[in-house]
Amino acid sequence: MSKITKVNAAILIIGNEILSGRTQDTNTSTLAVWLNSLGVQVNEVRVIPDIKKIIIETLNILRKNNDYVFTTGGIGPTHDDITAESVSEAFGLKYEIHQEAYKILESYYKSGEFNEGRQKMVWMPHNAELILNPTSGAPGFSVENVFCLPGVPSILKSMLGGLKQKIIGGDPILSHTISLRTIESEIANSLSKVQDHNKDVEIGSYPFFHAGKLGVSIVLRSENQSRINNCISQVLEFVKEKNIEIVDR
Repeated sequence: MSKITKVNAAILIIGNEILSGRTQDTNTSTLAVWLNSLGVQVNEVRVIPDIKKIIIETLNILRKNNDYVFTTGGIGPTHDDITAESVSEAFGLKYEIHQEAYKILESYYKSGEFNEGRQKMVWMPHNAELILNPTSGAPGFSVENVFCLPGVPSILKSMLGGLKQKIIGGDPILSHTISLRTIESEIANSLSKVQDHNKDVEIGSYPFFHAGKLGVSIVLRSENQSRINNCISQVLEFVKEKNIEIVDR
């Protein structure tokens, strides 16, 4: 049997607007789904404020403990966009104008529009690799295993296609969902027994409310389809014994 290769990542959401509740974070879901499709499992997500010391300390922890780190937010033109400067300090690199990024934005904006605020977006760590932005021009960047993306969800999503070749994933993470017309307490013991016998499959239980009725979705995740299939059989066995209805969502 071939050895399963596991590759992991952390997501670092940077921005006071997320912590205050003014802006809803959807980037975590976008990144996690995309990374899973590449065989990269998200181990951790952190949300932190626009404070340089915290950004540096958190980034240094995450980049040592994960194969990849993706940051979102803080690379725009305003005074509180300090991600690029913080990443420079975290890696001990000079914070400077990225010549290629400068040329991209200089040609992107009309004459006179490439003002001092927008020029701030071309300041990056020395020798950073650009992540091209097909939506609004301003590129993201990467340094070693850290990839820095904007906080605007539509722009972030548009930039992922250009990153695909830079990410080396492990075995694809497969999943299967079984939705039941039941409550968690009714299946808790049975589901625990299935998990005890299948340590290499991640089993999650998620309540839902659909068409005026309560239900529970059981999600089975693994890199190995046969192991998922074993779990499916065991779950369906106790579902049949308890006479629980399986539903489509």
